[in-house]
Amino acid sequence: MTVPRTKSRPELSAFLMAMRARLRPEDVGLPPAARRRTPGLRRQEVAQLAAVSIDWYIRLEQGRVGVPGTAVLDAVAQALALSEAERHHLHLIARGEAPPPTPVPAPVSDSLRTLLHGLPTTPAWILDHRFDVLAHNAASNALFGPGFTVGVNSAEQLFLDPGARDFQLDWPRIARENVGNLRANLARHPSDPRLSALIEKLRSGSADFAQWWDDQTVGERTHGTKRLRHPAVGVITVRYDVLAVQDGSGQRLSVVTPADTHAQDAFLTILARGPGLRVVG
Repeated sequence: MTVPRTKSRPELSAFLMAMRARLRPEDVGLPPAARRRTPGLRRQEVAQLAAVSIDWYIRLEQGRVGVPGTAVLDAVAQALALSEAERHHLHLIARGEAPPPTPVPAPVSDSLRTLLHGLPTTPAWILDHRFDVLAHNAASNALFGPGFTVGVNSAEQLFLDPGARDFQLDWPRIARENVGNLRANLARHPSDPRLSALIEKLRSGSADFAQWWDDQTVGERTHGTKRLRHPAVGVITVRYDVLAVQDGSGQRLSVVTPADTHAQDAFLTILARGPGLRVVG
């Protein structure tokens, strides 16, 4: 059951104002403010942190936005640094129903790590649903360079690194596949604020990403071939396969293999030289 659109929600207003009042700008990464007549964050600051308009946030506090979506409520919850219990309460009083569970990143299993390191000549790595690199083997580091490491986001590297197009010779196709995959992942994890923040960062930082996102590009990147320009061996053609980890974690195992004898010889040269100079896509 959802909250009727015409129902007054004084509890929601009181709760949001109380959550604002307990925070200082520096608590949420904003510059320290000059002395204020009232404590806490201003409405404009909450709106800025949640990436919503100030008018919308004012109407939310006043209970005049109908039934807000789960994703935007989670953005407000993150802006106000709510605990999980407080996030749950916000959804109940704003929507009349419990929120979807917050995605909890699952660690890479020992068996998958063993598999990665058991492929000494095959670049392989594991991404989560946000395209964060969770684990990789030495071969992938040799192919993609020292910048490809645990914690980086491969979508950010693909769209925001100026050198990615020089390395990925089929960049438009590969990049568009990534857009489609991220849209599919957002449908699975609509209440993940970090995923939403990543998408907004890519939209603002890449005109191509913004265009393809607005075109409603959707799809699953599973396999194919692509050309790479490696600084040590020149242009090589590789196959890529993306395999879902069937444990509910949303993780994907990606592997790259040579598509011809030239690429096979190039892989041996790359592995002998160690980490290269470019990044993955």
